[in-house]
Amino acid sequence: MQTQVLIIGAGVTGTGLARDLALRGIASIVVDKGDFNSGASGSNHGLLHSGARYVAADPEAARECREESALLKRLAPHCVEDTGGLFVAVQGDEEQYIEKFPRLCSECGIETEAMGPEKARELEPGLSEAIKAAYFVPDGAVEPFRLSLDNMAQAMELGAEFWPFAEVQGFEMDSEGICRARLSKGDNGETRTVEPRIVVNAAGAWSGRVAAMAGAPFEMLYSKGTMAVTASRLAQRVINRLRHPADGDILVPGGHVSILGTTSVHLPDLDSIAPTVDEVDALVREGSRMLPELASVRYIRAYAGVRPIYSSGGEQSGGERSAGRGFVLLDHGEEGVGNLLSLTGGKLTTYRLMAEKCADRICEQLNVDAACRTQLEPLPRSGDGALLAHRTAEGIGLGTERADDPLLCECEMVPRSDLIQVAETTPRQHLSPDLTALRLRSRMGKGPCQGTFCSIRVPKYLFGEGEKSKQAEWVRDFLRERWKGVRPVLWGVQLAQAELTQGMHCGFFSLEAPWNRGTK
Repeated sequence: MQTQVLIIGAGVTGTGLARDLALRGIASIVVDKGDFNSGASGSNHGLLHSGARYVAADPEAARECREESALLKRLAPHCVEDTGGLFVAVQGDEEQYIEKFPRLCSECGIETEAMGPEKARELEPGLSEAIKAAYFVPDGAVEPFRLSLDNMAQAMELGAEFWPFAEVQGFEMDSEGICRARLSKGDNGETRTVEPRIVVNAAGAWSGRVAAMAGAPFEMLYSKGTMAVTASRLAQRVINRLRHPADGDILVPGGHVSILGTTSVHLPDLDSIAPTVDEVDALVREGSRMLPELASVRYIRAYAGVRPIYSSGGEQSGGERSAGRGFVLLDHGEEGVGNLLSLTGGKLTTYRLMAEKCADRICEQLNVDAACRTQLEPLPRSGDGALLAHRTAEGIGLGTERADDPLLCECEMVPRSDLIQVAETTPRQHLSPDLTALRLRSRMGKGPCQGTFCSIRVPKYLFGEGEKSKQAEWVRDFLRERWKGVRPVLWGVQLAQAELTQGMHCGFFSLEAPWNRGTK
């Protein structure tokens, strides 16, 4: 297989780059060792940054976020909820930072509106009585899975290919650089070879490892961020703590839930990326200083991702929190790999800009005269991403649904027809329609019961009596993955939910408990 560009990494950066290149008439293949958004793009809090969070530590990144968030609101409104945001200070927060915050925002071109504690509580009644200062900023929320699916969908319509579960095993080199990439594809370990003219390493936290395979290693900082998901939406706006970035200082609304984040824990390697009970406790303790209700609400799961932070060698003394949040485009020509580019760092909010700068460099190397179009053309809505939209019982007419189209996931109001539609898209993405693939492309299993009921209904309704052993394995894999996120929030109602799940699946269906298979 030959292609002009091989993109390693199917997060929002890789899929965004594939779309940018496709609009310029450049062919690409996007590969990932997992499914799409299997790294940081699928494990973030969904904050569409106004840039205000970085005005003190990284003004350049703050300006990039301001500009790109405005573009996303205009060009991809179906992926964005333009909530606005509040930065709030509580008693004991640093006075000097509070005082200089509006000036720093102004210097970065970020609009702010000062308001008293009473006005802030009128907007968000759940805010603490200890709030002493508040500013309104143009933050928002973004759906990263829909963003990646829609970018990849248009790229594929224009000729790009997507190969999930295709892990790079190594490169073959010649005098110009990489001449072949060896990939292992699927459970059977089938080997595929791609001959690209240019390779783009967009593997996030794993990008240093990928570059090392080509003899061009660089260091990454591994900073794990853990987030906790509430069972209901606690605020209409993004709420940030008005202080230097720290743990438990962001609450982002996401459809019917709220996402509380985030931690920054140094990891020595990438072998274990999972949330812990201690991290969730820290989030709840700090977050409840802004919204006291966070100390008592139901949490349905936690999850963790690793920030892709490029190490320049001078930031370790201040930890990962002090590292810059801008992106880095590395050309490895000086290391003898003339056709390898590494695109790493940055934020979800700035993915389009990252893709544009990388695509500009690719055009130079390929002698292609084609301007970027993603800053002008709206991102089309695709059928692949549409089924990730949140629904309400009123919106689908609960109680009057068709008998031939029952709800298979009642928590998230997902009918059978939605999952059939998702299953029909997986062959062109080189996937089998297992429960994990269906979950990533719909809202199945993402509600309070975390798949207790839909994991049984979906295989039966979609696949009938065929391949029962495979269906059982799908259910086990699905519940194991859910268990990793449920385990750190096992108290109160969610603990009772876990007992019900165990009773149903281990008692009635004789499935092995997920916590007995190396997920402790």
